[in-house]
Amino acid sequence: MEPAEIVANAYAMPLENPSFPPGPYRFVDREFLIITYRTSREALERVVPEPLEIVEPIVKYEFIRMPDSTGFGDYTESGQVIPVRFPDGKGGHQSGGYVHAMFLDDDPPISGGRELWGFPKKLAAPSLRVERDTLVGTLDFGPARIATGTMGYKHRRLADETALHALREPGFLLKIVPHVDGRPRICELVRYYLKDLNLKGAWTGPAALELSPHALAPVADLPVLEVLSGTHIIADLTLDLGEVVHDYLA
Repeated sequence: MEPAEIVANAYAMPLENPSFPPGPYRFVDREFLIITYRTSREALERVVPEPLEIVEPIVKYEFIRMPDSTGFGDYTESGQVIPVRFPDGKGGHQSGGYVHAMFLDDDPPISGGRELWGFPKKLAAPSLRVERDTLVGTLDFGPARIATGTMGYKHRRLADETALHALREPGFLLKIVPHVDGRPRICELVRYYLKDLNLKGAWTGPAALELSPHALAPVADLPVLEVLSGTHIIADLTLDLGEVVHDYLA
């Protein structure tokens, strides 16, 4: 294989049979349970990378069902997103969410998420389901239950614009790719957007969240001090490819 042919086809690994197809990626009937809670500012300061800025000591814990996604298939994920601000270089700021941790049960989105954007994905066993009158999200890491979120099922309709505003805000990621000697070869802050949104429903209601300590899945390191809200969203959307907004090695 000639070098030019290698470069032309080198969008993912392995070269001959990549774990995922080229993007962008369309999701149909993507379902979110998002529990927003207050946590310790000191805990957030230990994990949010500059130049991102903490707005309030708030975390959004997410359980997400993705039954139909191009190239990735049918899977579930769970994790934590931290509301932040990104300086725009002109004296202003852009609001968004820093993706701190993600756990899911399918190899293609783990490989694609890490390689393309820098999503902090690890293999685990999340679930999101309806149990009678309750929407229930759980996350197991091996045999250990490390997260349980519950919300009253479709208690009150949430305004469409409120849900769409949350989905339209950018996400920020810390992408790290090591050199062959172990040093960082890529260390970048990446921004991405969801687009082509088709909101199918959004609701709010009473919510609760419990996090348990784990050495390799430390979601409880951002402790739950007060649950602020629960949100349930169903939408079709496209996960767009990202852009580098800060290079830590430059």
